[in-house]
Amino acid sequence: MPKRYFDRLQTIDHLIRIKGTGTPAALAKRMRISERTLFEFLKMMRELGAPIEYDRYKESYYYAEKGGFNVHFSQSVLNEVDL
Repeated sequence: MPKRYFDRLQTIDHLIRIKGTGTPAALAKRMRISERTLFEFLKMMRELGAPIEYDRYKESYYYAEKGGFNVHFSQSVLNEVDL
């Protein structure tokens, strides 16, 4: 998977957390992806357990529960006991 896939995921996640996505059309345009691709991202995020909802009044996606995605590599430091 290309790095931009994870970058997009993190951007969508951030915008959902701050309730700043705008409408699906606006978010797709901002992300420079099609609405269909946006809906695929949202579907995948929901399948991974994200409680994503849409507020029609505020025109923004949001998480129904606190949380978010954390996609990065964490390096472990082994000590002598682990060896």
